[in-house]
Amino acid sequence: MKKKKSGKGKVVKTTLFLMVLMVAIGFLFVPLFKNLKFGLDLQGGFEILYKVSPSDNSKMNSSKLKATFETLDKRINGLGVSEPEIITEGSDKIRVKLAGVSDPETARTQLSAVASLTFRDMDDNLLMTSDVLNAGKAKIGQDDKGNPAVALSIKDTDKFYDVTKDISSREKGKNLIVIWLDYNDLTDSFSKEGNLCGTSSSNCLSAATVGEAFNKDVIIQGNFTYEEVSNLVNLINSGSLPCKLEEISSNTVGASFGDQTLQTTLVAGIIAIAAIILILILIYHFAGVVSAASMAIYTFLVFGIFWVVGGVLTLPGIAALVLGIGMAVDSNVITYARIREELLKGKSLPLAFREGSKSSFSAIIDSNVTTLIVAIIMFIFGESSIKGFATMLIITVLVTMFTMVFLTRTLLKVFVNTGFFDDKIKAFLNVNPKDIPNVSKNEAVKPNKFHNVNFLKHKWICLAASCLIIIVGCVFLGTKGFNLSIDYKTGTDITVVSSEKMTKKELKSDIKYLELEASEITISDDEASIRIDAAVDGNKVKEINRYFEEKYDAKVNIGVVTNMVQKELVKNAIFSVLIALLGIIIYVGIRFKFSYAVGGVLALLHDVLIMFSVFAICRFQVSSMFIAAVLAIIGYSINDTIVSFDRIRENINNYDKKKMDASKLEEIANRSIQETFTRTIYTTITTLLPVVILMILGSSGIFTFNVAMLVGLVAGTYSSIFIATVFFLIIEKKNIGKVEKPKKVYKDDLEEKKIKGINC
Repeated sequence: MKKKKSGKGKVVKTTLFLMVLMVAIGFLFVPLFKNLKFGLDLQGGFEILYKVSPSDNSKMNSSKLKATFETLDKRINGLGVSEPEIITEGSDKIRVKLAGVSDPETARTQLSAVASLTFRDMDDNLLMTSDVLNAGKAKIGQDDKGNPAVALSIKDTDKFYDVTKDISSREKGKNLIVIWLDYNDLTDSFSKEGNLCGTSSSNCLSAATVGEAFNKDVIIQGNFTYEEVSNLVNLINSGSLPCKLEEISSNTVGASFGDQTLQTTLVAGIIAIAAIILILILIYHFAGVVSAASMAIYTFLVFGIFWVVGGVLTLPGIAALVLGIGMAVDSNVITYARIREELLKGKSLPLAFREGSKSSFSAIIDSNVTTLIVAIIMFIFGESSIKGFATMLIITVLVTMFTMVFLTRTLLKVFVNTGFFDDKIKAFLNVNPKDIPNVSKNEAVKPNKFHNVNFLKHKWICLAASCLIIIVGCVFLGTKGFNLSIDYKTGTDITVVSSEKMTKKELKSDIKYLELEASEITISDDEASIRIDAAVDGNKVKEINRYFEEKYDAKVNIGVVTNMVQKELVKNAIFSVLIALLGIIIYVGIRFKFSYAVGGVLALLHDVLIMFSVFAICRFQVSSMFIAAVLAIIGYSINDTIVSFDRIRENINNYDKKKMDASKLEEIANRSIQETFTRTIYTTITTLLPVVILMILGSSGIFTFNVAMLVGLVAGTYSSIFIATVFFLIIEKKNIGKVEKPKKVYKDDLEEKKIKGINC
């Protein structure tokens, strides 16, 4: 009695602690969320991808790309943009993301202008341009004391001699040559910012005193560090080397458009999380409450780590987070299902907890590692939004392994060890005591609720149905092709959100007025999507944006992609999917065996083909986010398949292989599906729930992603039962009766075993 009282007290104290912790997390979450960096799709701004090429027809190299990068970085600092992103891609491209910029068009104009290096006197009068220098020949040198300095290579020696002679003849204090990058007549002045020369906050690079005329290579010296000199060399070279910046894609998002997207997506996310918590509590009672606490900690840690690593939260990132929560729940569902099984065998709660936790561990680790492999591949080969999705997915998987495996089990262990729930199994894990057999009285274990279902009875019909859908999809693909978004098709995509009424007829008139030709116009509620087959330039983007804002008081989002980007995205998408499949084959082959790997990968190919078929038949738009969904489903589907395979492997290992035949193998496979089916249903529901809620309440920007996820999740659940298992059986039935080669045992191994006391 005292033990129970003490146990009750510990349960109450621990529960109160968890409640206080959840409240504290709620208060801490608000400032954490506000301090996150948001992408341009959540706060407005614009993103541009440039192709960089020298105008003098010389070869592009890494030093020229770096010089252009430095120039853009310096120009952006002058725009006053908070935390810009500048990323080099490949050997000749630079992507610039300016979230929250107040005037995107001014920024675009300033960024794309050719770099201009000028030499001026202290009164800002122009003395020389970069024409007097040998393009790109500035380098790191030393002054007469051995300190780092900038060495300039002079091309027009006569001009340079005349200018330096004139400056050297001026009175002391005024005999300065000031070097400027992108000098602006309206804002730049040496008298105002002379003391800022050489800093990132000024376009003034250097101010040098001239004591005599000269016509040879010169040294710019000062109190420079080596890093400062290196940066100065890059800036001077970028100014004296006029590289061309060709805009090959862009995405302009109005600030109000971004705000609305953030609000709708967050509301959808909060509702989804609340719904998952409610389902967990209804299904698992007190253990569900523990999972809810773990989920609160999980969400806080994900955002905290994302903030620490300096991640930029985007719409795909939020989608990855909500998806990650649904998948993280799977870890708890697997553990709880195993504990329930042990309880229904008549074991005590402490023993059932220990055995259930142990037996579920390998399935959880394997399923999360395969998802992690896919996320890493997305991060390496993905671009822009896909990379952001992958970053969040990597974090969610790693945090899942900590919170949903270690933390949840630790908390459950604390409650189990109190002894309070030993006779309250219904309250703890929603297990009816009437279903628990009395082992001492030799009562039989109650059969699984799906024990009469033969999941593999109609396996060939199911396989034929999948083939039919894929064939129909191929027919549609061959006759009509995919409905490609501008991500994979050159053109311009305009999204207009307005409370004012918009009709197709009126929008066609608007497009005609703008001297454009629309290939497709769709209207849904207060949002219109307009497809233009041509890639418009920056000035036209500005005109389109202003026109729709003024006429419809609208929030406008404009994306532009050229043919060059389209080809590269297609190549990266195909490569990413192939590498993901290869990575999974290798991992599953090592952790299980070849037959499992083949079954798993064929199931993945089935899921991918079903997704492509549905999108071809229903004419849903195929975008880069669709490819992200395909890769995510590859990770999810193998996750689901591995749980089934883990149970099949366990049941096969517990059976006498000498008595194994084809019918027995199929019986074991079917029993394994029966035993994991409840977990499969729960996991599918909790993962589908946030996707469906995001489809209904979330932003249109991730609608295609959510449709792809919905199709993929259903296909993934279906394939783990009817595709992966079937192909596994086909291969394994051929191996029945084959004698495995015995492992060689060497003399040294025998001696070592004898030392350890092992009877060989």
